[in-house]
Amino acid sequence: MDSNKKYWKGLEELNRTREFVEKNKNEFPEPIPIEDVLSGGGLLGKTPRRDFLKAVGFGVGAVTLAACQKVPVHKSIPYLIKPEEVTPGVANYYSSTYDGHAILVKTREGRPIKVEGNPNDLLSKGGLSAQAQASVLDLYDVTRVQNPMKGGASSDWKDVDAFVTNELAAIKAGGKKIRLVSSTVTSPSTVAVIADFIAQYPNAKHINYDAVSYTGIIQANQNSFGKAVLPHYRFDKADVIVSFGADFLSSWISPTEFTTQYVQNRNNKSLQSKKMSRHIQFETGMSLTGTNADVRIPLKPSEEGVALVNLYNAIAGTTLPGSKTLADKGTNSAILIAANELKAAKGKALVVAGSNDVATQVLVNAINSALGSYGTTIDLDNYSHQYAGNDAEFVDFVGELKKGEVDAVFFLNANPIYDYYNTKELADALAKVRLRVSFSDHNDETTSVCNVIAPNHHYLESWGDDSVIEGYYTVLQPTINPVYNTRQAEQSLLVWANAPVKEYYTYVRNNWDKNLLAKGGLSGQKGWETLLQTGFVKVADKPAGSYAFAKDLNAVASTILAQSGQLAATGDKKFELHVYQSRAMQDGKRANNPWLQELPDPVSKVTWDNFAAMSFTDMKKAGFTQGDVITLDANGYQIALPILLQPGQAEGTISVALGYGRTMAGPVGNGVGKNAFPFLKLSNGTLQSVGVISISATGDNIELAQTQTHHSYEGRNVIRETTLKDYLKDPYHNSGHVEGHKEYTSLWDEYQRPAYNWVMAIDLNACTGCGACVVACSAENNVPVVGRDEVRRRREMHWIRIDRYYSYNEEKGEIITEEHEINKLQSLNNVSVVHQPMLCQHCDHAPCETVCPVLATVHSSEGLNHMAYNRCVGTRYCANNCPFKVRRFNWFNYWNDSRFENYIQNEHTNLVLNPDVTTRFRGVMEKCSMCIQRIQAGKLKAKMEKRSLKDGDVKVACQQTCPANAIIFGNVNDPESEVAKALKSERTYYVLEELNVKPGVGYQVKVRNRTELEA
Repeated sequence: MDSNKKYWKGLEELNRTREFVEKNKNEFPEPIPIEDVLSGGGLLGKTPRRDFLKAVGFGVGAVTLAACQKVPVHKSIPYLIKPEEVTPGVANYYSSTYDGHAILVKTREGRPIKVEGNPNDLLSKGGLSAQAQASVLDLYDVTRVQNPMKGGASSDWKDVDAFVTNELAAIKAGGKKIRLVSSTVTSPSTVAVIADFIAQYPNAKHINYDAVSYTGIIQANQNSFGKAVLPHYRFDKADVIVSFGADFLSSWISPTEFTTQYVQNRNNKSLQSKKMSRHIQFETGMSLTGTNADVRIPLKPSEEGVALVNLYNAIAGTTLPGSKTLADKGTNSAILIAANELKAAKGKALVVAGSNDVATQVLVNAINSALGSYGTTIDLDNYSHQYAGNDAEFVDFVGELKKGEVDAVFFLNANPIYDYYNTKELADALAKVRLRVSFSDHNDETTSVCNVIAPNHHYLESWGDDSVIEGYYTVLQPTINPVYNTRQAEQSLLVWANAPVKEYYTYVRNNWDKNLLAKGGLSGQKGWETLLQTGFVKVADKPAGSYAFAKDLNAVASTILAQSGQLAATGDKKFELHVYQSRAMQDGKRANNPWLQELPDPVSKVTWDNFAAMSFTDMKKAGFTQGDVITLDANGYQIALPILLQPGQAEGTISVALGYGRTMAGPVGNGVGKNAFPFLKLSNGTLQSVGVISISATGDNIELAQTQTHHSYEGRNVIRETTLKDYLKDPYHNSGHVEGHKEYTSLWDEYQRPAYNWVMAIDLNACTGCGACVVACSAENNVPVVGRDEVRRRREMHWIRIDRYYSYNEEKGEIITEEHEINKLQSLNNVSVVHQPMLCQHCDHAPCETVCPVLATVHSSEGLNHMAYNRCVGTRYCANNCPFKVRRFNWFNYWNDSRFENYIQNEHTNLVLNPDVTTRFRGVMEKCSMCIQRIQAGKLKAKMEKRSLKDGDVKVACQQTCPANAIIFGNVNDPESEVAKALKSERTYYVLEELNVKPGVGYQVKVRNRTELEA
């Protein structure tokens, strides 16, 4: 065990600042606002009439009517069962697809309330991202466009169809160009619709445009192998992974799928086989992927290309023109170590880079070719269909607009007026276009410059299909009739093209009957119904081709060296800029979703904002403190952002997240953060960061809504980790294993649980900290959103949180105080990170139960800690006595208080609530219930089927969504259950076991594949 390590959540906890100590010394740093309550703003205040109308008025009625309209059974078939009609109180599950992943949609009384992963999905094995979990909330967003619009006014479909059809006919006759701009289309049926539209209007062209571009990889594969595709990467087949800035566990290409692959060589099953992959990460800012790496090396953007050249030289034994020694000796040593390990794992090695530069990606191709990665860890035959956009093609499109050559533009799932790097140029050029049509279901930035809005359905209202990987097809089917007067974009295109088939369901069905059903061995009506039940078909993989790299790399290396010089920052107050996608906001399209806005960033734990991340060393030199607002200036564009002290940030760099700064996202997303997309530029045909940025202080200071130090263990050991070498040498001794709970003298009576004893196991080696479980829990258990100001007051309501701990070896560094010199801060630039999900531990000797004066929290005969909400009077004694700090207090009636209507309360939001879970009211404590409603539903189903409950019949929400399968729940009384087997692992330990509270959640020790030098 690394007992000489110190773990801490934030600098204030490490330094024991006065503010931190004062806040954590008092369990309740803010008293209950009795004066506010009695003055009319609380319990004695009258309920606003509009709040009552929200609950029972026409808005709810409109959605309810949509839910109750009967969908013909031949069009929509539930997963596994085919009910005659909706049965009140009984959930139906429908197969569908989200981002190419097969999913199941849970409906109650005809309304979708929860998205689950399809356990048979071939990409993520039933795991889902936070974005997928939160997508159901968007369905009930009242700021969606509710009717078609023309000229800025509400219209009807007949009028819009006539106008657009006449305009297209005139444009076609006049010979001007028509352009359809969309994010990458991966749906085979949508591709066919666009082809039919272009056939009707030969002067039309489809342009794929992605806010975050991967053109560099696609063009590099064209240059290297004559195949312009995005590869399908296989992290599960790699023994050694080296990444240069590719955040593949958070935002790079397909993070949910990659997470599922990645942990297969690092989880409990792999370790029991005495195997574990090796992961080395070179990066600028601390990313989610970097926190999970065995070794992480901070690297400036200007050094990345040179580091790759040096890596190639070490592998191939060459000396390319860009070769040079980097300033940091440790980085040079790490490159040599990585090269040796990659060569030793030839055929099972993988090198990836997040750069969008073609030359850099060509060099990565050369490295992977030398390592024999093609056909094993990289698949160019069964490739990805994602991110097919071409940056140069879109720039050409803007040029066509400026020349006045285009008379019609259609925007489908694309918002370039927000996320293009030069939006003013684009907006001015669009003003010359005669017909501008947006299919957006929201009044976003791009719809503001369009004269026609033909609002698209939400995906839960839609028919369709998807194919993100060659040979894998998923189907999309509606789970509710359209809530508003919207229409599927594909159907609009069919109508405007005067296609023979104008109903999109019929079009999709015909396309599958003709082209796709047979690929899955299906045919006819029965085959179609089978498809709707299973949700996908898979065609046999194409055999791996031969891809030999034969390109001369001298010119490539020279280009990389020249670009590295342009990226290097020189001069006072100059920094190298690193832009990235945050885990929650991604490219910003979902900025109006409050579940995502309130999801803490996995690394910084900041909600409701983006920021400028800087290293400790740079902040000390500049005299800044956290929260100081600085102006960032580059590319003729300025924004002001608060500073975040980020351990692990490369010195001389600043990291800023994309996806913020929306102006027309909706009441939730408007004005949250600042837009960093204008800090991109076109360089050598691809969009890349501007490189160098200037900063200046504004004199302001902003308190970030940051959750990382809201709960403290006062220095007690809650994290255990070891190295693979030590673990294999003596698994029990080096993992802190205890066989069950240690025996302590106790005043508690012990009780037998002969039927069920519900417990949980969490594998810290599998958990990546992605946060999908947090959103899944919120959706399942009606957890309210509280907003930025309440988070600042330490009042976030999440039932499960993911604690992020920084650590460094105390033998290599000292605890930092304000008086230390700058050179003492170096240890904080090379920290390691551990993520730990923390929820109610359902202790057998629960300290919360003994102090509750009204028996609101009690223990069940099945080992669970229950909350009786109607008994709770809000003393908060239980929260005070909980050593894990997992209980939450309702300061307000979040579901019926107009102060929170921007976040979760509107005419329709109540329809997303799970009717099996009570919504809590003001003054009540709440916490994780281990999804007791799911346990009871599993028991009832087993009883109705006249059988005993089987392992796997009950899955809690956090477990079901986890793409890493890090969370296992079940009955420990069943020795064959997965949870019983997991808890028998020699890596199992219990947090704060010395308190003898006997937690019901066991953790498996974190293991890193490090050498003694790296540890």
